[in-house]
Order: sequence, then C-alpha cells, then structure tokens
Amino acid sequence: MPADPITAAQLFERYFAPHYPPDALADLARARSTDANPAGNPSILAQIEHAAEVFARLAPGAFGAPDLGLDFSDASVHRLGAALTRERRDAWLAPATSAGDARGAGGAPAAGRAGEPPMIVTLATHGALYVGACVVRNHGGKWQVRRPLWESLVRLESRAGTGDLAIFQWWLKALSEEEIGRGRLVDRYRTHVEVPTFDAEQLPIIAAGDRRIPRLAKVRYDTLYKHLRAHLPELRSVGEDFPSPERFEEMGFKSLEFALLGGGRMLLLHGATAEGVHLFWLDAGGFVKSVYYPADSFPAHVVQIEDQKIRVIVPVRGESQVHEMLWWGA
Repeated sequence: MPADPITAAQLFERYFAPHYPPDALADLARARSTDANPAGNPSILAQIEHAAEVFARLAPGAFGAPDLGLDFSDASVHRLGAALTRERRDAWLAPATSAGDARGAGGAPAAGRAGEPPMIVTLATHGALYVGACVVRNHGGKWQVRRPLWESLVRLESRAGTGDLAIFQWWLKALSEEEIGRGRLVDRYRTHVEVPTFDAEQLPIIAAGDRRIPRLAKVRYDTLYKHLRAHLPELRSVGEDFPSPERFEEMGFKSLEFALLGGGRMLLLHGATAEGVHLFWLDAGGFVKSVYYPADSFPAHVVQIEDQKIRVIVPVRGESQVHEMLWWGA
C-alpha cells in the first residue's frame, strides 16, 4: 500500500513518465496535440486494436475476476470501472518480480521481469486503449494517434458536438487517491460517451407514460423494492449500477418521488437528503445515470417536467438554483 495518498500527477511522475520517449516527456502538451499518424497508416491503428485485444484477454487474471467479461461492450466498461478498487491498485503498484515480456502490445510497457514496470503501468496503458476501442466500435469514434500510443485520443461526434476524449487521463484520475473505488471511470464514460450518443426514442417503453406512482415516505432499500414491485412491476430490476443497499441507506432519503418520462421509456426517482438532492434515471434494464445537487434542507426541491425537458429547482443559501436538462438526463 502507498505510504501516503497518491495523486494522479504523482502516479504519472513515479510510474509512467519513465516509459515516455524523452522528447515527448520534455513537451507533453505538444506530444498530446501532435498527430502521430498523419498518413493514416492502418498498421498503427492495428497496433492499438491489438493492444486492446491483449487487455481484454489478460486483464481478468490481473483483476482476479475471470468473469469480468471484457467483450468491448459499454457494459464491459461499467464492469471494469467497478473493479478498480484500492486493494487492487495498491497491489499493482508493487514492483514486478516474475518472468515475462519487457514490452506489451502497441508499444505499451509490460510488467513481468524483475526491474520492469509494475502492473499498474501495463494495465492503465492497455486499459486506456481498450476503453477507447469500446468508443470506436460502439459509437463511431475515430482514433487520434499520439506518441506513445496510450496517449491517443478518441474523437467522438454526437448531438453534444465534437470532443477528443483523453482516456488515459481518465485512468490516471480513476486510480488516484481522490477517486479510487468511486467508479469515476464509469462516470466519465457515461457522461462523455453514452449520454451524448444516446438515442432516447429507441428505448423500449416500460409502462404507459401517464401512470402515476405514489410518493414513498419511508425510504429504505427494501421498501423501495416493494414499492416498485407494487406500482411498476414491469421494471424487473434497478440494475447492477444502482447504489448498493448499504450506500442507499447511507444517503438517508427523507422521501422519494417518481415520474415516468419520454412516454414511459424511463423512470425518474428523486429525493432529498440532509445534504442535497439526488436524481436517478432508470430504463427497462435498470440504472442509467444519477445527478446530485447540494442543497439546503428547506424549502423542498421542485422537479418540473415539460415536454422534452426537466427543470430541477433547489434552494442554496436561501436562493433558488435552476438546473435544466433533456428528459433522459443529457
């Protein structure tokens, strides 16, 4: 275990910087903005894809999770992010001691021989290319090749505009002390990939949009389950990414209210705690995303639903703050 909390910048300096070409390390900003494949050489793109395939094949062993299911689906990124725990990260920081190859696929450093990089370097460099490959395969992203390859960006065009996703930076932050074990890799993937490319009109209808679901006054995980079974039996599960029973109890909801959105395609749960207001969106498969707004405990928050939009009004220091979004949470 690290002797002290380790930031993303410290992770980079201690573990990753030694494996960068000297010129790239001397001017990281330039390396991160310079096209390393201006001719569109398909062999370089093939190296990236090969590194992603290597990660998909070998990472379950490193995670101690043979059922991790790295099949290049969006759901696999969710499973991967949930598996990034402090215990695993700290084990990966240990120096390599066993025999193995000195370099990984796509030029990424590989752990193995004594003196070679610790496992965290191999996993994060290959893992960045794996997550990028998921964006490319599922959402039409385009590789923007950089040197070294794991710094490559993925350009994604969506209704939210065009963005270049620095996925290796997502990994560094998710492995830092500030974020480890908090599922932030998944949060970023959901925010920057899934939500902008989401086609809400293709969602299956859970139930008629005019169905009214009563307020839940005594909120516990078991009472929520029973409430949904009674009033929305078509929703078979809250999904794998919904807060665990323990986390849900810790939130301490005063009450929960429910609304069907998009003609019954999504269910919105919203409620206040002592610190603020939580909103959860579920589709037919369960949890999709959540939003939290810090807020005063009085007066009560207000959620207004009008056609395609949701308006959330929360009290902050005696004044009202208004947050607007599309009904699927974008």
